[in-house]
Amino acid sequence: MNGPKSATPSSPAKRSGWLKQLHQWHWISSAICLIGMILFAVTGITLNHAANIESKPAIVSKTVQLPGELTAPLKPKSANEPDSKAPVPAPVRAWLARELGRAIDGREAEWNRDEIYLALPRPGGDAWVRIARDGGEVEFEDTDRGWISYFNDLHKGRHAGVAWSWFIDIFAVACLLFSITGLLILKFHAVSRPSTWPLVGLGLVIPALLALLLIH
Repeated sequence: MNGPKSATPSSPAKRSGWLKQLHQWHWISSAICLIGMILFAVTGITLNHAANIESKPAIVSKTVQLPGELTAPLKPKSANEPDSKAPVPAPVRAWLARELGRAIDGREAEWNRDEIYLALPRPGGDAWVRIARDGGEVEFEDTDRGWISYFNDLHKGRHAGVAWSWFIDIFAVACLLFSITGLLILKFHAVSRPSTWPLVGLGLVIPALLALLLIH
């Protein structure tokens, strides 16, 4: 009669199972991170050398006249109307988008007695609209600083919106998973590769020494 078999797998089998699982998480996280890591690595270089990369901003300026029926609702209700912040009315936004060739969303503008000022910053550029509340004159200026500036701003999450902010957070979590599974895989292979931990240590010691000795 055979005795009861142990439910606990042997140590080599457990080790092999963990290693297989870690490799699976590692390659999946690396596939998810690949393009983002290339983007952030390249823009890390361009940001670090931004002063050496020449770019000539392209500036477009326009002056247009708001129709009377759209100007009337914008006029101040009193001489002492306080400054405030509010979106530009939807019909005015639609007219501005057609005339200026620039999408105008429902973000808040600055309202004072004389004018409405709407800032329209974006990655790699900037724009603004100024509307005279009494006369309806509209001034518009758009500055485009080029593709390198665009990707540099994406790297920093500057004026890129909520969706991009979420992407950066999720990408960072995927990078952590990629790094931690890589570290654990190194641990499994370190016995047969004696240089593993010295090389990992260099990755910590070199930036630590640079920060302590050369950054003041």
